[in-house]
Amino acid sequence: MTIHPTAIIDPSAEIDSSAAIGPYALIGPRVVIGPEVEISGHVFIDKDTTIGRATRIFPFAAVGGDPQDLKYCGEPTRLLIGEHCTIRESTTIHRGTGQGGGLTEIGDGCLIMATVHVAHDCRLGPGVILSSYAVLAGHVMVGEGAIIGGLSAIHQFCRVGCHAFLGGGSGVVKDLPPYMAGASSGSRDVTISGPNVVGLRRRDVPLETIRVLKEVFNIICRNHRPLAEVLAEAEESFGQVPEARVVIDFYRSSERGVYR
Repeated sequence: MTIHPTAIIDPSAEIDSSAAIGPYALIGPRVVIGPEVEISGHVFIDKDTTIGRATRIFPFAAVGGDPQDLKYCGEPTRLLIGEHCTIRESTTIHRGTGQGGGLTEIGDGCLIMATVHVAHDCRLGPGVILSSYAVLAGHVMVGEGAIIGGLSAIHQFCRVGCHAFLGGGSGVVKDLPPYMAGASSGSRDVTISGPNVVGLRRRDVPLETIRVLKEVFNIICRNHRPLAEVLAEAEESFGQVPEARVVIDFYRSSERGVYR
């Protein structure tokens, strides 16, 4: 264990012997820091936060803070950060609220770039990338492998599907479908441009699966027929393909509506 003498650590914190904590870091009560974790100087980890193996947190990040929610009344809640995550400078991540399940969760292998904000009760799947200045309001769900462009803002209770891509500077008020790419500009709403082909190829998704996702996109997004009608058509044609089924089920389960 390497702990700089200027670091301040609450007696109730649990720190693995292989972790490293830099100068002027502040580690609060009931924090659990796992093996090979690197906490840089001037990091603030507030309370009730668990950090998984080999995660790195860079200077001036503040994680585990109280939620910015007027309904929060001091009830015990948690922040869980997975293994092999990277959390860059000046990022803020808040714990959950009692009304939201009491947990904010960052999945394994996430990259959270500088000055990102992840609010209370958000859930990020494994391998998510949040680019600089992206902000997630409370209760946002981001699926595995999704990428959020810089300067984007996502409204409370929205969902971003797995392996989706959101272009920088976008404002999101509805759900973003899995495997698809979308963006907004100025006051315009998010437009879905088609499957996230680049991201899917990087993750070795078969070309035939990408072709099917293009067909599903054409059926659902490139017409103005009622949603129930186009989902039924997509299901009849491609419902046996697992990725297509994920897209169809995502639309059907939405409570806020899904971009088309």
